[in-house]
Amino acid sequence: MRKLQSLFFVLIVALTACGGASKATKGEGSGIPTPRIPARSVSLTDFGGVPDGTTLNTEAFAKAIAHLSGKGGGRLNVPAGIWFTGPIGLESNIELHLDDNAIIVFSTDQDLYPIINTNFEGLDVRRCLSPIHAENAHDIAITGGGIIDGSGDAWREVKKRKVSSDQWKAITARGGLVSEDGKVWYPDAGYAKARATAGSLNKPADYLDENEIKTFLRPVLVSLRECERVLLEGCTFQNSPCWNIHPLWCKDVTVRNITVRNPHYSANGDGIDIDGCENVLLEGSSFDVGDDAICIKSGKDADGRRHARVCRDLIIKDCTVYHGHGGVVIGSEMSGGVENVVVNRCNFIGTDVGLRFKSARGRGGKVHNVVCSDIYMKDIVTYGVIFNLYYEGVSATEMKAKGTSDIRPVDETTPEFCDFSFSGITCAGAKQAIYINGLPEMPVRGISFSNSTFTAQSAVEINFAEDVNFHNVYVNGEQL
Repeated sequence: MRKLQSLFFVLIVALTACGGASKATKGEGSGIPTPRIPARSVSLTDFGGVPDGTTLNTEAFAKAIAHLSGKGGGRLNVPAGIWFTGPIGLESNIELHLDDNAIIVFSTDQDLYPIINTNFEGLDVRRCLSPIHAENAHDIAITGGGIIDGSGDAWREVKKRKVSSDQWKAITARGGLVSEDGKVWYPDAGYAKARATAGSLNKPADYLDENEIKTFLRPVLVSLRECERVLLEGCTFQNSPCWNIHPLWCKDVTVRNITVRNPHYSANGDGIDIDGCENVLLEGSSFDVGDDAICIKSGKDADGRRHARVCRDLIIKDCTVYHGHGGVVIGSEMSGGVENVVVNRCNFIGTDVGLRFKSARGRGGKVHNVVCSDIYMKDIVTYGVIFNLYYEGVSATEMKAKGTSDIRPVDETTPEFCDFSFSGITCAGAKQAIYINGLPEMPVRGISFSNSTFTAQSAVEINFAEDVNFHNVYVNGEQL
């Protein structure tokens, strides 16, 4: 099995170096199978759909999908117009196709979103049903030139420091309540109660009434769980209640030429979270979001280790990230392990961090075989490249002061990061070029940088790392 994985990794590196299939037809060049959708189609209007922006079309979507499913599948066309609806459940062999100028807007009526058992931020939790969802389905697609809007402003908290004074006035005028210290707006009292008990895990106390805190249990916009042969192509996904797109434990996923947008202040407003998946191609897409943009995950702590879903064999190329906490990110939920990742020809413009790799004691899991090449960064707020294994922990400065006195035993809860290659990195502006902060008991190791240039206020800081190499790498004109 290991040998086969290594061979696949060599193959995807070669495909990426040759330019891959950014302009190719479905599946061509990537080696990843795409959905097989039967050649039959219906229109949402055939099932009573009304695109006036006020008529609830939940039943029309359900009837159309059931009709197609009963015949073995096909394409559901969503014509131009504003389609107001509740949740849409996709089934096997179904393509949801949005025509140009088609806009799907999801209702904020919480009664339409029952609370279900799911997995979020790497933990087994209870959350609201997602506006678009599929589970244990195969051959599913969301395509076209339209827009999918999750009406997320009704679900999310907002920190005052992240918005202008005019925005703050408009947000607080919607109702809800402001925290006692005046720093956070909550959509309702139940949300505030849940937040007070949730801690860093975003998991509220079990004794709280789920229905009272339902807003806090806000869903991701698109949840695809244990699905096979998935295609997302062409659409715009925006204004999600929580994360935008969450493929969880899926296989053979192609995401091409999509746009993902969230307000910069959106809490947990991630772009796409590729979680415990195998064989993924993400290309030609644009992200402008409120949290990490392109995220790679594999579960968190004991839940993640129990599920043991390695996220492996990913190609990410020709993507652009504007606002976001990180351009391409691995972690911090990586307890199942991440391996064989290629990031190629991506642009990060004004992103908080460029390439971000994070974990913490307690996670466990191994992240290895990651190749990043031909990455262009401009006006990065903090770090061009960062490894931080003290995420949610103490700072590197504190650890250096403690020295080796803080070494912990190595066991299944110890995260491991090794075998990373960076080449052709151009960073025009950052607070710091490179920051590496491993664990004293498990240093980051096997990290190589080559043929790269950085312009930054400070150059490189390395703590608890081994076998870090630089070849033809310059920071502010000086070779490392």
